[in-house]
Amino acid sequence: MTDTKAIAVAYYTALGEKNIEAVKEYLHPDIQFSDPQEKVLGREAVLKAAKGFTAIFNSLTIRAKFGSEDQAMIVYDVEIPAFSKKLLAASLLSFQDGLISKIELFYDTRCFKENIEEAFST
Repeated sequence: MTDTKAIAVAYYTALGEKNIEAVKEYLHPDIQFSDPQEKVLGREAVLKAAKGFTAIFNSLTIRAKFGSEDQAMIVYDVEIPAFSKKLLAASLLSFQDGLISKIELFYDTRCFKENIEEAFST
């Protein structure tokens, strides 16, 4: 049986450490990633998106973690220098063959809108 919670924590720990090589180890070749702004398919495309994401944040802190047979949920904060507040996010991860096959990322997009308006109002 796959320890989905442990794999999810290891994945987000590697992402927080900006270790893309370690991130790659946890991803299924046919992974699907979606968030409120985009959908990405395939390991290489998800790695490219992850690399872009790691370039914009200072820290990623896991707040809570839950796991079941074939899914895990990670709740975390991301400190992004361009944002006045931490980005609060949750990811629902699904697993296939012991690897992450789907990531559904949830967050409040107002954080992006507020910071874009703030940046252009000065």
